Amino acid sequence: MAKRFKIALAGNPNCGKTCIFNALTGARQHVGNYPGVTVESKSGRFELDGMEIDLVDLPGVYSLSSSSPEEEVVFDELTKPGIDLILNVVDSTIPRRSLYLTTQLAELHIPMMLVFNMSDDADRKGLKFDIPKLEKYFGSPIVRTVGCRSDGIRPLLKKLAQTLTELEDHGVPMLSYGADIDDAIAAVAGRIDALGTTAYSHVPSRFFAIKLLEHDTAAMRLTVFHPVAGAVEEQIRHLREKHAIEADTFMADRRYAMLAGACRDTISMSQAKRREISDRIDMVMTNKILGLPLFFLIIYCTFWFTFVCAEPVMDWIEVFFGWLGEGVKELWDPAVLPYLRAMVTDGIIGGVGGVLVFLPNILFLFFAIAILEDSGYMSRAAFVMDGVMRRFGLQGRSFVPLVLGFGCNVPAIMATRTIESTRDRTVTIMVLPLMSCSARLPIYALLIPAFFAVKYHALMMWLMYVIGVVIALVAARLMKATLFKGDGEVYLMELPPYRMPTFKSLMLHMWDRGRMYLQKAGTIILATSIILYICNTYPEKQEFQQDYDAAIAAVQERQTGVEPGSDIAKQLEEQIIRLENARQAELMAYTISGRIGQALEPVFRPIGFDWMLTTASIGALAAKEVFVSQLGILYAEGETDSGSVPLRVRLARNYTPLQGFCVMLFCLLSIPCLATLAIIRRELNSWKMTGVEAVGLFALAYILTLIVYQTGLLFHIGVGITG
Repeated sequence: MAKRFKIALAGNPNCGKTCIFNALTGARQHVGNYPGVTVESKSGRFELDGMEIDLVDLPGVYSLSSSSPEEEVVFDELTKPGIDLILNVVDSTIPRRSLYLTTQLAELHIPMMLVFNMSDDADRKGLKFDIPKLEKYFGSPIVRTVGCRSDGIRPLLKKLAQTLTELEDHGVPMLSYGADIDDAIAAVAGRIDALGTTAYSHVPSRFFAIKLLEHDTAAMRLTVFHPVAGAVEEQIRHLREKHAIEADTFMADRRYAMLAGACRDTISMSQAKRREISDRIDMVMTNKILGLPLFFLIIYCTFWFTFVCAEPVMDWIEVFFGWLGEGVKELWDPAVLPYLRAMVTDGIIGGVGGVLVFLPNILFLFFAIAILEDSGYMSRAAFVMDGVMRRFGLQGRSFVPLVLGFGCNVPAIMATRTIESTRDRTVTIMVLPLMSCSARLPIYALLIPAFFAVKYHALMMWLMYVIGVVIALVAARLMKATLFKGDGEVYLMELPPYRMPTFKSLMLHMWDRGRMYLQKAGTIILATSIILYICNTYPEKQEFQQDYDAAIAAVQERQTGVEPGSDIAKQLEEQIIRLENARQAELMAYTISGRIGQALEPVFRPIGFDWMLTTASIGALAAKEVFVSQLGILYAEGETDSGSVPLRVRLARNYTPLQGFCVMLFCLLSIPCLATLAIIRRELNSWKMTGVEAVGLFALAYILTLIVYQTGLLFHIGVGITG
């Protein structure tokens, strides 16, 4: 029977850990979130020489100091029983800094294997390693790899197979923090042993003694160690008096000192110190003058690639679901379960189509992001934009999702996973719905020509985008100064060497995000779409203000003998359309959505909305584009004048430019579509934050629209009917 092993994959961010994980597990992966946090979890399975291996890809961290959600997750995972081996991936181009985490992992006394990745880059830098000495120092076997190449992990597979058969003989690390600190560690470890607890008996007491002396939050939170708090503080006072340093720094200083000695004895550099290709490229890409324009060019190309290339596929999906819905209607007899038939065709099929139409956007977006990440440019983008974004309380990595938000907020919010800071990521997600996504374009395209002269069309469109950006940046600044207030966090702006992304890695990246979108957001949107369908359909009105069927029949009778395509034929056809729309308007007014709109009209009247605009706003929760189509149905009043009467003309006849502007402003700032709310819930892992976002945006939209509308009325700005 095959033996099964559980291996934890640990390492710093940008060390190539994901490449190795993908190479080992392929598509046999599971992606999710750790319970209670937004940190992504990955696990996979593969077989090696008859052994079944479960591989857990831990979040990238620089230490086990529990100063971030990622570090807390790694701490919790590694202190649980059941891990047979740690694969510690090390960036061998910067060994001294990368091995800092290794010193902490070694203290766990879990069998460990060091993977010196990017060995080709290290060779080009002239780095030479004394592998036997390093193996003795850390008590762990070491293998050199090139994770981005398919043949670069063959040495790892060979060494791993050997290591798994020799786990009982793993070495003990030669780590010493100095006589005084070792004595303090031993004293605290002795007190922990005296507790006789079994909860963490699989972890050496020395490990927890070190973490307690460091005032590590994750270790201090464990109630089982509270009885030794006095002994810990006593040792800390002793060390402070003798060495005049604080608890949260002296252990780190000692680790770096140990590493300095270890690297001096085992790592050397040849005299050839030629400038690498990456350095030469960075002279241009991160240049103070050229860096920013080049960044905008690359972001534009990403934006173009994502939304232009995805458009044909999105059209195919829309056509497919339209064909599917019509096909079901043709095959399903309208007399058989008519309500269920309408639910399946208009609710379920329409809802699924509305979700899947975004899938090409998701896939192309994350394909482009994967190229930027795997090539090494994403770190440069953060470096270039960091100074600008910090003026508004954000960091450089926030800029990319904000720009992508102009296309669609859903994939843009998913793109915030590149932001390591939890606070910055949360603030970025909270302000992203203020970006004018492409779904708002139909609203602008309808209202701007209706209320403003041709010469102002471009200006008004530009103004709506600028308003969203300005309010988003101001809101970010206010949130960082209030709700998410805290000391500025230090971000390690790491600039890894440029690399050629592998096609396999790019495809796996796309697959992970696409599957996540379908499984999480898709199911939520499907349910809400069905709910909205019910609200927009029921109850059905039986008695109307006029006999529409008779009126339509009378018009159709007049069509008899009229030459097709003539002006009279067109006028009669338009009369039929207006009668149908008028009937639909009465039906909608009688439904749950219509009644809610009429009930809420007194609330929305101060911002210039009547019940029709209010009801259309409710429908726009499903998707912003619904505002236009639903308004077209609701506003139809069965006009009897001849000639074509487009919706924008009818709007211009009944609303003022001030009202038109306020409608656009409210749609820009108010609650986003349900897809966006679902993704916010998914990424922040909090219903509370999602509710705060929805309520906050509605309040912001209502207050600002109220100010604009009432000010316009006060000064008689744009209050004349233009139609």
